[in-house]
Amino acid sequence: MATEKLDPVTGRTTTGHEWNGIEELNTPVPRVVLFFLAAGILFAIGYWLLMPAWPLGWTYTKGLLGIDQRNVVTRQVEEAAAERNAAWAEKLTATSYSEALGDEALMHHVRETGRTLFADNCAACHGINATGGPGFPNLAAKSWLWGGEPETIEETVRLGINSTNDDTRVSQMPAFGRDGILSRDQIGSVVAYVRSLSGEASSGVDEAALSSGREVFAANCASCHGEDAKGNREFGAPDLTDSHWIYGGNLQTVYSTVYGGRQGHMPNWGGRLPPTDLKILTLYVYSLGGVTP
Repeated sequence: MATEKLDPVTGRTTTGHEWNGIEELNTPVPRVVLFFLAAGILFAIGYWLLMPAWPLGWTYTKGLLGIDQRNVVTRQVEEAAAERNAAWAEKLTATSYSEALGDEALMHHVRETGRTLFADNCAACHGINATGGPGFPNLAAKSWLWGGEPETIEETVRLGINSTNDDTRVSQMPAFGRDGILSRDQIGSVVAYVRSLSGEASSGVDEAALSSGREVFAANCASCHGEDAKGNREFGAPDLTDSHWIYGGNLQTVYSTVYGGRQGHMPNWGGRLPPTDLKILTLYVYSLGGVTP
């Protein structure tokens, strides 16, 4: 049985445990450790009493101070909105688009604030740099579906596309294959023709197929995309002769588009953002990659 004894060097008692001739001293816990342990316990108790801390199923303890992080964030958002409604924002509200674009000092604020608004509301679909992705247009490319004038951009943002707004822009491409409008051969030929318009198709494509595709296009696609395939902003039909594809320009993707149709969607931001923010977003998008509509 282990027995305590005094250590001849330190004068302290031992625990009575010995390992290979080494005896363990019965050293008390340092007071500084006990102090910080007690301070930590007191801090925890104080925090539990003052701050939201304990979950109670569907709610939580509110704390004596009544601090609510949701209210803090709400206040911060309101302060940010108030900052946007500073003198320059009031000036922007009373300024036409053409006047705003000619005011470099004003546009500096628009670009700075617009970048944040875009990141918060639009980047999830169009990307942080507005270069788009599969199913979402590249806004920096200036290949506009509905028009690139500031007033038109604002209308698109405000109303949305195929959205819940009563006046939403409406655009849908039929499913030419799935609905039996075109045969497989007709789809193959029109796909080859459409890809040739933007230089996507190989130079080795059968000329007979291109000729057939041209006829299929004229009979089924030109009513929306135009006889020259330059698109139609009245219907939101894209220009098929440029290099900017919404869903992709490879053979399989274009075939899938013609076969199954497409129907894009954009929320109507008019019910979510105040008029000043809509105007800032419009000018920001308009200024991306140059200002040519």
